[in-house]
Amino acid sequence: MPRSVNHVASRARRKKVMKLAKGYFGRRKNVWTVAKNAVEKGLGYSYRDRRAKKRDFRSLWIQRINAGARIHGMSYSAFMGAINKSGIELNRKVLADLAMNHPEAFAAVVAQVK
Repeated sequence: MPRSVNHVASRARRKKVMKLAKGYFGRRKNVWTVAKNAVEKGLGYSYRDRRAKKRDFRSLWIQRINAGARIHGMSYSAFMGAINKSGIELNRKVLADLAMNHPEAFAAVVAQVK
């Protein structure tokens, strides 16, 4: 009896990878072995960077809060310590947005903390 090969499933698997490789440059977009490796690498990067993005944004928020606090004569650590002590429950994302886009509101927060 001849060997049965499931071409439907294997073609679907290859199509799925080739669809993910759409937009890649050169042979990465249309040669199966090259595309498979490129897609695997890309998926690994996307997994890693979904986690790294959270760290990057937190550090950006800290820099913005620090800049805003120093305008009012406080360091970041003194400002955050005072915020926690005063019981104001604003997270770093909101504080950074206030420092960047609404300096008068941020000044009011700093005044309340001092």
